[in-house]
Amino acid sequence: MRRAILRAVALGLGMMAGVATAEEPFIVVQSTTSTQNSGLLDYLLPGFEAESGIDVRVVAVGTGQAIRNAVNGDGDVLLVHSKPAEEKFVADGWGVERLDLMYNDFVLVGPKSDPAGVKGGADILSALSAIEAAEAVFASRADDSGTHKAEMSHWADAGLDPTEASGEWYRETGSGMGATLNIASGMGAYTLTDRATWLSFGNRGDLEILVEGDPRLFNQYGVILVNPERHPKTRATAGQRFIDWLIGPDGQAAIADFRLEGQQVFFPNAQ
Repeated sequence: MRRAILRAVALGLGMMAGVATAEEPFIVVQSTTSTQNSGLLDYLLPGFEAESGIDVRVVAVGTGQAIRNAVNGDGDVLLVHSKPAEEKFVADGWGVERLDLMYNDFVLVGPKSDPAGVKGGADILSALSAIEAAEAVFASRADDSGTHKAEMSHWADAGLDPTEASGEWYRETGSGMGATLNIASGMGAYTLTDRATWLSFGNRGDLEILVEGDPRLFNQYGVILVNPERHPKTRATAGQRFIDWLIGPDGQAAIADFRLEGQQVFFPNAQ
């Protein structure tokens, strides 16, 4: 009932503003590099676009940048993966409602030589502690993305601040996941990545998955309609139609059907 009321309010505001009609030809989705680079959105969007006649234009950046873009009104739908930041976005009035969409997991990759001796472990905190103790090279996105936020929370939970060694064994790339993986491959460094981007990455070199399976590496994605009360130009009707498709049976089935190297890498969990 609460969800229905929120949607009705959002749609009503959008229609009153005269910008969210059925004639809208497109929406802008602020999303993450993982959904784009993995090929998930290329797999999902044709089905929605064919059914709705609505073109979906994706801006693929880190979660932090995607949220800032949405705050500035540069998007209609937000699809990212940092639940605390998403909840703050809604609490601050920039989004209508946050909905769980799907999940996957993070993995720690590194060189086969494994100088920190973490291979085969399933405890990300122990692995990071071992990397810090060995002063083994670690490549961090350092871009306020969902992956970077997760990485920093794990360092903090391990009682460590790797930025004290910035420019030494801890290398901050300020780049997206693909670029950071390329840097890690070239340097023989450890890095944290989402599994979908890893499986779609073609320049692995000497890198392999070394740590996986820790429940702390759970990676939840959420989807939010940008609040048309804050940004009257939000294409609320079309944006909500896209969200309803994603969390509905067609979108959830399409997410489950997406494969990389024969593996399911995103798991739908809309309520």
